[in-house]
Amino acid sequence: MRFPYQWALFATNTWKHLNSPSPVVIAPSPSATIIGESEDTNVQVFKGIPYAKPPVGSLRLRPPEPITTDLGTVQATDYPAACPQQDKSESKCAPLPPNVASLLGPTTPNPQRISEDCLTLNIWRPADAEPDSKLPVLFWIYGGSFEVGSSMDLSGTPIVNESIKQSMPIIFVSANYRLGGFGFLPGKEVKDAGVSNLGMQDQRQALKWVADNIESFGGDPDKVTIWGQSAGAHSVFHQMALYNGDITYHEKPLFRGGIMNSGNIWPVNPVDGRRGQAVYDQVVDTAGCSSADDTLSCLRGLPYEDFHKAANSVPSRSGYYALSLSYLPRPDGKVVTASPEEAANTGAYAKVPFIVGNPEDDGAAVVFNMTNITTQAEVSDYLRNYYFLDASKEQMDELVSIYSDDDEYGAPFHTPPSNSLYPQSKRLAAILGDFTVLQTRRFILSYNQKNRQDNGAWSFISSIFKGIPFLGTFHGSELYIREINDMLVQNFPDLFPGDAERVVSSIWSYYLSFITYQDPNKGNQTLQWPQWGDNEKLMHFGRDEDDIIVDEFRANATKFIVENVASLRL
Repeated sequence: MRFPYQWALFATNTWKHLNSPSPVVIAPSPSATIIGESEDTNVQVFKGIPYAKPPVGSLRLRPPEPITTDLGTVQATDYPAACPQQDKSESKCAPLPPNVASLLGPTTPNPQRISEDCLTLNIWRPADAEPDSKLPVLFWIYGGSFEVGSSMDLSGTPIVNESIKQSMPIIFVSANYRLGGFGFLPGKEVKDAGVSNLGMQDQRQALKWVADNIESFGGDPDKVTIWGQSAGAHSVFHQMALYNGDITYHEKPLFRGGIMNSGNIWPVNPVDGRRGQAVYDQVVDTAGCSSADDTLSCLRGLPYEDFHKAANSVPSRSGYYALSLSYLPRPDGKVVTASPEEAANTGAYAKVPFIVGNPEDDGAAVVFNMTNITTQAEVSDYLRNYYFLDASKEQMDELVSIYSDDDEYGAPFHTPPSNSLYPQSKRLAAILGDFTVLQTRRFILSYNQKNRQDNGAWSFISSIFKGIPFLGTFHGSELYIREINDMLVQNFPDLFPGDAERVVSSIWSYYLSFITYQDPNKGNQTLQWPQWGDNEKLMHFGRDEDDIIVDEFRANATKFIVENVASLRL
C-alpha cells in the first residue's frame, strides 16, 4: 500500500525510527519513506516495496520500467501480492499415501493474494543493522517452473537469525518477477517487438533497485550474492549470462557470486522456434486475437481475466507434460543471447564464484502424472513426443537404455521396487531429474573448468531425506528441512531421528561463509569443501554426517547428453 508523501520530517536523514517500534528507512532511488515491522527481537522486515512501475495496461508484456517519481510513504508491513500464476493442468495422478503426500506441502507455493501489479521486493535485516553496517546481501530468486511462486515462498527470518547465530550476519532480499505468459511469452511476434524474457528483466531491475537502495537498509551493494532454487537456480545462471555476461550497472557488478539449488543449465530452443511459436499461437487463438492486425497489442488490451485465461490455455508443469514447460527463458539474441549450455561452453557469462548442487532424488516428485507409461519403449516415446522434439527414435532409445530396468537404480535411488508409483516411474524420474538438474549441473562445472576460470566453483549433492517412500530427498526439500523433518518425526519416527538442526547448521555454515567471504570454507565448519575442479569432488550433505565424494555417478548419461545436446533442447 502506498500513501502520499507526508513524512518530510524524515527527509534530512537517511535513517530514522518512529516513536513506535516500527523501523523506518529512507530509500534514495526512488525516494521513499519505507515503514517495516519487527518479525522478532532480532529481525526486521519490509514487505512489498515496489521496484518498478506496475506492468499493467499499456505496460503489460513490456520490459519493466524504473519508477521515476517519489513514492512518498510505503507501508511495507503487508504480504505483497504474487504475480499471476499458471493454473494446474488436469491429469490423472498416481496416488501417494497421505503421510507422504503431506510432505510436499511446504514446497508448494500458496500465495495469499495475486495481482498483475506485482513487481515488489522484500527485505529482512538484523534489528541492529545501520546504514554503515555494510552487511553482505543474499538476493533470493524463487522457483516454480517459471509458472508459479512468489517472493514470500521463503521467509528470510530464519535465514537472518541463522546468520546472526553463526556470527556472519546478512541481509536477505526476495523479489517477485512475472511468470507464465505474463513474463515468458515466446513467439516471433514477441521477439520482433523486443519484449521477450520479461521475467528475467524483472529480476535484473530488482537487482538494480538493490544496488541503488540497499545501503540505506544496512547492506553493502558491493557484496550481493544471488541465490535460487529450481527455476530460481536456472535464473541465477541466466543472470550470470544475460546480455552476453554483462552484469554491470553504473560501472559496477550487480552481484559477486551465485548459489544454484536444483537448477543450473537448461538447454532450450529459440524464443521464435516451433515450440515457442506454438505456445504464442495457442494463447492468441484462445484470446480471440487471431484476426487482429497486431496480435501482441490485442493481448495487451484484454481484460486481466481474459489474458490470464489465454495464457493458461497451454500445458503446465502440473500436468502430463511435466517439465516440458510452455514458459521458460529462451534465446532471443539480445537479453538471453544463447542457450545456457552454449553460453557456458563459450564463456559468455560473468566470472563470479558459484555453488551448484541438488538433492539426490530431484526427479522423483515430477512423475506423478504419467501413469500410462509402463514399458521402456513408452518411456522413449513419451520423451520424444513431449520433450525432445528434435531427437530421433534411435537417440531416445539409446538414452533410455542407459538407465537400468532395475528399479533400485531409479529415483528415489537405493530403494526397492515398492517405491515405484507405476511401472517405469523410477526410470523416468531418474531421466528427468538428470536432464533438468543433476547431469546438466556438470555442464557449467566442466565448461567453467575448460575455460580455465579461477572464479571458484563448488558443487554438492544431498541425501538428507534418504528413505522417504516414493520421494527420497526430493525437489525443494532442502529449503524446508525443519518443517519436513518435524512431519517425518511424526509419520516415520523409526526412520528419522529428527536431527534437523545439525543439517541446517552445516549447510548454512558453508553458505554464509560463501556469502560473506566468497569461499565456503571460512566459517564454522571442520570439513573442508574442495572446489569441483579438484578431481571433480562433491560435498555430500547427509542426514547424520557430511562427507566428500567423487562426482562420477551415471557418467555415461552425462556423456550422452553432452554429445547429443543439440537434439535435446526444449
